[in-house]
Amino acid sequence: MGAWNGVRMLRRSALVVFLTLSLPAGAQSAGGPSAANQTAAPAATTPTPATSATPTPVPSPAPSPVSGKGPASSGLPPQDQSSQYIIGPGDQLQVFVWRNPELSETVPVRPDGKISTPLVENMVAVGKTPSQLARDMEKVLGEYVRSPTVNIIVTQPLGELSQVKVVGQVLHPEAIAYREGMTVLDVVLHAGGLGPFAAGNRSKLVRTENGKTREIRVKLQNLLQKGDVSQNVAMKPGDVLVVPQSIF
Repeated sequence: MGAWNGVRMLRRSALVVFLTLSLPAGAQSAGGPSAANQTAAPAATTPTPATSATPTPVPSPAPSPVSGKGPASSGLPPQDQSSQYIIGPGDQLQVFVWRNPELSETVPVRPDGKISTPLVENMVAVGKTPSQLARDMEKVLGEYVRSPTVNIIVTQPLGELSQVKVVGQVLHPEAIAYREGMTVLDVVLHAGGLGPFAAGNRSKLVRTENGKTREIRVKLQNLLQKGDVSQNVAMKPGDVLVVPQSIF
């Protein structure tokens, strides 16, 4: 009897131990996931704003030594406007209109100083440089052609304004076609030199500018015999070199 009671007590103790061990597991399964199965949430991290790369400053180019606005100068002196060729009556002009061959033509300057080409009638040419005439023609053609470009070429300079003359005591008095850079010495040599009765040091250059006539004294004898280059005056279109006769 006593042994039986001991067995019963042992069974109760085992049952209590079993229930004690099984209850936490049941409670954990009923109440939610176990702590062992829970993964720690990663700590919230504050996003770091992206830093923009600071651009490296580019050094500005050194200023050009050329002063003033517009393209850099080539270092050459500006061309004298008065030394440009002046169109005169009788000159033969080639009018070239870019991309419009039907408007391009070669025409003479009429005695009235005007020219006529397709779409441009009675355009005054005398007294203008080829560039000035080209710009004037572009204005007229602009009414018919989009952005016209005109180029004027003097093929035969035959007008009085495109010539210089030498008269008096030279071997061959004549009119000479003017060219850029022509001087008194060029004219005298072209005329064959001074005549035997020439008063070279009393020569004069007659020049008309802006409707006014003035005389420039030239000592041709000193230029030819003594090499005085200060007397080698530059010629301009329309100039007349007068070499008088010596007085005995």
